[in-house]
Amino acid sequence: MNEKVYKTMSVAGAGNIAIGIVILVSGITCGILAIVSGAKMLKRKSDIIF
Repeated sequence: MNEKVYKTMSVAGAGNIAIGIVILVSGITCGILAIVSGAKMLKRKSDIIF
């Protein structure tokens, strides 16, 4: 009985770690893309007319 609980907890823990890594990587990617697009807008600030 205890082995089933241990296996279930280890699978859940591994899944949580994998999800955390995916969220971390996607967050870093979104941040880099936001910085790059902001830098491009600042570079062409003189061309923007409202």
